[in-house]
Amino acid sequence: QVQLVESGGGLVQPGGSLRISCAASGSIVSVNDMSWYRQAPGPQRELVATITSSGSTNYADSVKGRFAISRDNAKNTVYLQMNSLKPEDTAVYYCNAGGIRFYSNGMVLIRNNHWGQGTQVTVAS
Repeated sequence: QVQLVESGGGLVQPGGSLRISCAASGSIVSVNDMSWYRQAPGPQRELVATITSSGSTNYADSVKGRFAISRDNAKNTVYLQMNSLKPEDTAVYYCNAGGIRFYSNGMVLIRNNHWGQGTQVTVAS
């Protein structure tokens, strides 16, 4: 089995910074695209940033120039550095892996569109 475990959320003042992490655990072979989504109260989950396995990145317009996504392939971990935080950045942040290849019972399996449990980020004074 594989898991995505987020960490690093918390309370930060407007204008502050926070870095959140997401680590894939299990007998991982490789992870392709990894993304951060966020969900404020309400049904819609918003794509924040994506990074491919080769390091290409893409950002939502609302976070361009403030957030930076990065990854450590050796650790199967993706990070989101959030700077100049605003109250409207308050949300539960979810990690998503487009595809995780992992060992199970001597075979390499693929789990697509896998989600973490989320980590709360609150921006308030």
